[in-house]
Amino acid sequence: MNGAPLLLLPGIGGDGSAWGDMPGGQVLTSAAASVDAMADDILIRAPDRFALAGSSLGGYVALAIMRRAPERVTRLALISTSAMPDSETQKQLRAKMIAAAERDYERLIGAMLPGMVHPEALPALADGLTAMLRRAGSATFIRQQRAAAARPDARSALAAIGVPTLVLAGEDDQIIPPARSVELADAIPSARLVLLPRCGHIPALERPAETRAAMLDWLREGTAPSRA
Repeated sequence: MNGAPLLLLPGIGGDGSAWGDMPGGQVLTSAAASVDAMADDILIRAPDRFALAGSSLGGYVALAIMRRAPERVTRLALISTSAMPDSETQKQLRAKMIAAAERDYERLIGAMLPGMVHPEALPALADGLTAMLRRAGSATFIRQQRAAAARPDARSALAAIGVPTLVLAGEDDQIIPPARSVELADAIPSARLVLLPRCGHIPALERPAETRAAMLDWLREGTAPSRA
């Protein structure tokens, strides 16, 4: 297994609980107001060399880290994320979510849950996800949504990624279409693509055994381009 420390970057409203029973690593978040500033903040606190896994918003930050300090990253995992910027429609949807969070964050949490995970996983995960989003709070949720909406287009830098890369997503992700993961894997020379059936936006919680196995394989090897 790769000996470098593993950094785990969660998605919007996420913390260590969003990673479930994944391989041991340090969960890092940032209170910065933009994706690029989050990357800068995490690089200040990160070890000299590290393996990097980012989920959703964490994936946006991971790609920003790769643009800034690729020599420090030994391998990369991009989970339920995209290199594309938000479309105008997506920005409008985020603006509506921000307004809803400002009015009644608790009600918004309940409305969001069915879209976050596969329907089969929701009954078992609803309480934990609700508690996680409550811990984050409305101010963090709003700040992170604004950062995601303003993120840059990261596609032009994908071909330069030379470390072993895992791209993983659920086939039923309603937040970021799995097609975005296919595009990532096609553009990154060292990427291995894993799409999990009957899985939504949070594979580490919905399909923990499969996600853990894929991440352990990624940490052990993956030096040649392949597809799964």
